[in-house]
Amino acid sequence: MDYVRLGATGLQVSRLCLGMMSYGSAAWRPWILDEEAAEPHVRAALEAGITFFDTANVYSLGVSEAITGRLLGRLAERDQIVIATKVRGSMGPEPNRSGLSRKHVFDQCFASLQRLGTDYIDLYQIHRFDPATPIEETLEALHDLVKAGYVRYLGASSMAAWQFMKMLGVSDARGWARFVSMQDHYNLIDRETEREMMPLCRAEGIGVIPWSPLARGYLTRRPAEREATTRGSNESIAEELYDVPWRDAVVDAVCDVAEARGVPPAQIALAWVLSRPGVTAPIIGATRTRHLSDALAALELELSDDEVGRLEAPNSGRPPGPSAP
Repeated sequence: MDYVRLGATGLQVSRLCLGMMSYGSAAWRPWILDEEAAEPHVRAALEAGITFFDTANVYSLGVSEAITGRLLGRLAERDQIVIATKVRGSMGPEPNRSGLSRKHVFDQCFASLQRLGTDYIDLYQIHRFDPATPIEETLEALHDLVKAGYVRYLGASSMAAWQFMKMLGVSDARGWARFVSMQDHYNLIDRETEREMMPLCRAEGIGVIPWSPLARGYLTRRPAEREATTRGSNESIAEELYDVPWRDAVVDAVCDVAEARGVPPAQIALAWVLSRPGVTAPIIGATRTRHLSDALAALELELSDDEVGRLEAPNSGRPPGPSAP
């Protein structure tokens, strides 16, 4: 396993990040694994050298964090792993149980610490932008958590590049802890982040942690086989995310390159993401043994220029805007 620095920090993370959303309660999503079923996957990830684990308070409404804490507490040394979690999503219908207000950020940070069974969070991320809360309120609250020692580093997730730059600018102007990472949506079907966010991250020394590098499974099988798994037949979110005219052409290109190579499509799709400039550690999911083995194999797979051209041809991405570096 290779280890790389997260953005401009001194923090080293494994080249792959294990997404813990897959572990929690099937009442939240039908394809979620419980703790007993999750343990072999987490153990295998640790044995393979993965030290970076990502969850969120909203995943299974806290159950994912609790499972993450218990499993890593049993299987790993705390100072050898990097735990990332998130705040913003709704934890209930009552007032002040969602968003990025100072109250919710503090309440959920302490709740996450309790569920994770740890004294500190390595990477605390805002789970999208909150237009209803002044950014100064959010950023000062996050800064205070860092200064108090409850959080080591701050991260953000999908938002407009101008929103992210505004938040970085305010942090810099106030002398507050700034975001060191961006968890953005990035794969061969959706390359919008190449337009402005990824150039911004490279310019600002921000680590990029792509979520859904396999497009929620779309890039792992031909369109006719899409509903062959529990998740594939229960993914309304994926249908919304990938309802674009070039989707199936991209999937077919991935499968064609994979067949020519004699490897599973997942390896090809993930190898492409890993090869992109500025990418730190894609977040992978593992609910079957082959999911982790494919991800590890992708680390060793080097795509040729011809293969990259074939993969990118159906969705060539959008040209950078005039303000992008």
